[in-house]
Amino acid sequence: MKSIATLTMNPTIDISYDVGKVQHTHKMRTDNEHYAPGGGGINVARVFVRLGGHARCFYLSGGATGPALDGLIDLHQLVRTRIAIEGPTRIAADILEHDTGKEYRFTPAGPQVSESEWQDCLDQLAEADCDVLVMSGSLPPGVPDDYYARVARLMRKRGCDVVLDSSGKALEAGIAEGGLLLVKPSQGELQQYAGRKLEDVDAIGAAAMEIVEAGKARLVAVTMGHEGAVLARAEGPVFLPALKIDAASAVGAGDSFVAAMVHALCRGGDELEAFRRGMAAGSAAVLRAGTDLARPDDIEQMLERIAPL
Repeated sequence: MKSIATLTMNPTIDISYDVGKVQHTHKMRTDNEHYAPGGGGINVARVFVRLGGHARCFYLSGGATGPALDGLIDLHQLVRTRIAIEGPTRIAADILEHDTGKEYRFTPAGPQVSESEWQDCLDQLAEADCDVLVMSGSLPPGVPDDYYARVARLMRKRGCDVVLDSSGKALEAGIAEGGLLLVKPSQGELQQYAGRKLEDVDAIGAAAMEIVEAGKARLVAVTMGHEGAVLARAEGPVFLPALKIDAASAVGAGDSFVAAMVHALCRGGDELEAFRRGMAAGSAAVLRAGTDLARPDDIEQMLERIAPL
């Protein structure tokens, strides 16, 4: 079983709670308060470890909120390498309104990161002992757009496979660097990257295949929310429709997808089975409100409902 490391440049303390009705001005009493360590790579590590794998989290942490994030990561018993920064770790809120069943999500941009701080992160990664590095999430202010590309270049020289899940210029630069094991954009993120409308499965598959055929990534998995997902690989694109479930939350679906797919690949599973497991985990993550992410029992239940490819 291969081990992974995850990189989270812009982690969060995720707070979730429920409220009867969202109203401006009024003080709203909440219940079901829950705190969790968050951000793309940390979320991936949480699910990967639940599935029985070994993961080390590399992440930035600072300010008065930094120690709280560190403590939450320790509560989840994750192996961690903290890169200290001056700016405060951001806090994201997820609010479920009981009256409507709607979910409200508030996510700050994140702290300003200095060149010496992001360079320290590169230096720490140069000592990472892992088979696969998962780079996931947004880049905070101050970090160059090509940062993930720089990390990918560094890790590939050390014989490490690299997975990328980001958006905008960070995604564009990472793909341009190439040599990736897996890229996991959403439909909207792939559309922005391609610079054109991708209105159906065929268009999405064609855009994803352009990345594969250019040798930039071995696999491109495109998540499409309630529509399903597309996997592009050398043999061509394949599509899986979304399961019909009552979604309670959208938090962590993409990260759970990545964790389960990478876990299957690390166990030596074939690409199609890894894709199915990613789909199952993404579906499992939305079954419950809040920030708990996918659970192994739920993943297995979802997997039984996905037809073999």
